[in-house]
Amino acid sequence: MASLLDSPAISGRYLFPQNRTLRRPMVVQVNDVELACYHRTLDQNRLTLVHFHGNGEAVADYVPGFADMLQDMGLNQLFIEYRAYGGSSGNAQLVAMLDDGESVLKAVGIPPEKAVVFGRSIGSLYAIELAYRQPNIAGLIIESGIADPCERFLNYAELQSSRISESQVRAEAAKYFNHERKLSEYTNPLLILHTENDGLIDLSHAQRNYQWSCSKQKRLMLFPRGNHNTIFPLNMNQYLACVKEFVDGLGR
Repeated sequence: MASLLDSPAISGRYLFPQNRTLRRPMVVQVNDVELACYHRTLDQNRLTLVHFHGNGEAVADYVPGFADMLQDMGLNQLFIEYRAYGGSSGNAQLVAMLDDGESVLKAVGIPPEKAVVFGRSIGSLYAIELAYRQPNIAGLIIESGIADPCERFLNYAELQSSRISESQVRAEAAKYFNHERKLSEYTNPLLILHTENDGLIDLSHAQRNYQWSCSKQKRLMLFPRGNHNTIFPLNMNQYLACVKEFVDGLGR
């Protein structure tokens, strides 16, 4: 049975499919949908960074620019596209897409212990879910991430006309997006990147995710410059240095 979080009143108000496409996507079949992903392998023995982007972005925004930067770090890359985004079929739905990360990882044949999972903004929901399902991943990076997705859903939802109550939204969010529970079971390395003045997703989200994690090796990196959408361009050198240091420290 579909979750009410997948209704147009909630998913339709929070997910914003983008039509920017890749020239040569790697199309992955996941159940009845096709996801237009990007995959580049330098060396199968190296780590692969598995990337989930923000809700107003597309994989095409990261290729080739950011992908090339990851290549310079010696990383393979897998950018997972969302349903209805960037040439993917299906409908963009918050809960229905929870299975996609694990399905793509298996389809591509990347062992979890060779994956560094990265989630930006709403991508943190799917990165945390993948880390929860596959706790043996090499590492988890959360950038401008969300601690309590319910706070975000309720900010955008159109509940009155849909006859969905706030209590129903909270119950469904607790069922599918309990980041405190998920992160408490994750013990491998964790890097959290956030700006002090995000303006969209408050700094407290990063602090909560950091506190909830039982990672044996975790770091919270706060940038004094930039906001939610300028965190990378205004802190590029330091941002990339943090990612490289984290990946190099995994020793795999």
